[in-house]
Amino acid sequence: MAFLNSLITWRMKKRFHQMELFLKFPHEVQGDCLSNLLKIASNTEWGRRYDFPSINSYEEFKNRIPLQTYESIKPDVFRAKKGEKNIMWPSDIKWFAQSSGTTEDKSKFIPVSEESLFDCHYKAGKDMLSLYCNWHNDTHVFTGKTVLMGGSSQMDPNINGSIVGDLSAILISNLPFWVTRQQSPSNDVALMGNWELKIERMAEEIIKEKITSITGVPSWTQILFERVLQKTGANNLNEVWPQLEMYIHGAVNFDPFKERFKKMAPKLNYLEIFNASEGFFGIQYEKGVSDFLLMLDYGIFYEFIPKNQWEREDPKVFSLESVQIGEEYAMVISTNAGLWRYQLGDTVMFTSVDPYRLRIIGRTKHFMNAFGEEVVIDNAIKAIKIACDKTNAVINEWTAAPSYLRENQNGFHEWIIEFDKEPIDLNSFSASLDDALKSFNSDYEAKRFNNMILGMPIVRIVPKGTFYKWLKSKNKLGGQHKVPRLNNDRKYVEGVLYFSKS
Repeated sequence: MAFLNSLITWRMKKRFHQMELFLKFPHEVQGDCLSNLLKIASNTEWGRRYDFPSINSYEEFKNRIPLQTYESIKPDVFRAKKGEKNIMWPSDIKWFAQSSGTTEDKSKFIPVSEESLFDCHYKAGKDMLSLYCNWHNDTHVFTGKTVLMGGSSQMDPNINGSIVGDLSAILISNLPFWVTRQQSPSNDVALMGNWELKIERMAEEIIKEKITSITGVPSWTQILFERVLQKTGANNLNEVWPQLEMYIHGAVNFDPFKERFKKMAPKLNYLEIFNASEGFFGIQYEKGVSDFLLMLDYGIFYEFIPKNQWEREDPKVFSLESVQIGEEYAMVISTNAGLWRYQLGDTVMFTSVDPYRLRIIGRTKHFMNAFGEEVVIDNAIKAIKIACDKTNAVINEWTAAPSYLRENQNGFHEWIIEFDKEPIDLNSFSASLDDALKSFNSDYEAKRFNNMILGMPIVRIVPKGTFYKWLKSKNKLGGQHKVPRLNNDRKYVEGVLYFSKS
């Protein structure tokens, strides 16, 4: 096993040198990427609609093809989901990654092509290991098994051959055998939909294995780790798995989880990634530095909208070579799964342009995503209206933020509300708010399953005038100033609560 570990480590390091091409020639690599995408999709419906073969420059590309949102491409996505072919991308699209919804839908269904599966997501997996091996020359990560914390995957009962599930589940279900041999637990357990049973079965299986690495969203991973410690009676995970050394994570801000993970696994090394259902975008490039290297050879062409253009109907959009350090941008992607000029919703800031490194700033809309729940402002506004209607309440102002997971205690969303007319029953208001959010957002619903990650939302009533005092303290009185509704950190919630006591 030691020889195999050395051989794999050597092969992983070789890919690091291949990255030098896009590190040295980023604009040329991105230009070739756009040309290849247009050429491959030239005979699709979209290719004929926008005459892809005649596009010879980036300026022609952005002037001819409008910016897209999920709502604008949804009709074509659902046609592909029903089995129609050659719409946005020429190869068969049989996988659809389910993610949090939009204003109109509980879930989005993002097409995943064979090209995006292998040339983007799986290629990124190799690159993660390549970077890790370059950080840790003495790694033994390949001497044991890895735990993959995936979602659930299921056949769509309405459409022959269409497979719907979390992106992680689609990736796990298509892994080659030589990878699954080093994976724990088995796919039958890893892809279970009942999370309570899944955590129990996973813990039972992985305790018996030699685990050296784990990949997954921090919230679910923490619950799994805690269950392993409960079942074994160990003080930390290094007593269970002495050679556990690597944790790959992404999707949510890891800062609130750090201290608990250090206690549970004191010898763990961390590697953070930037990916989504739509594609894989960045990997932590330096040990201990949270910036991501923008990966330019995964079949994704990048564009960026500056912050001062976000609210405009026809915003200015730039290619990679025009971005500036310190500016905030919304990401736009064209991919090898047939997403064309798709507005991702994530906002980033570049910290370097040689090479291109960035950090995630947030979303173009207010949101809460502490545990992978991805609650956006549209979900919250509609849910609050339903709760008010059901409990005969009238709201003056409100804001909300997550309260993070603690040891042996799940997290929850804390809603700070100033009522003009308080609800008949506050518990009924909270329950109605919770039920409505579940109905609008499949990710929130999954995280609320049996209170495993998210507990019931906590609603705290503050006296009338509290939000006025808070805004006044910030010198933000006036019609142009608004209360931030959703935030992923607690600075606004804590500020408002402070003034509720005065």
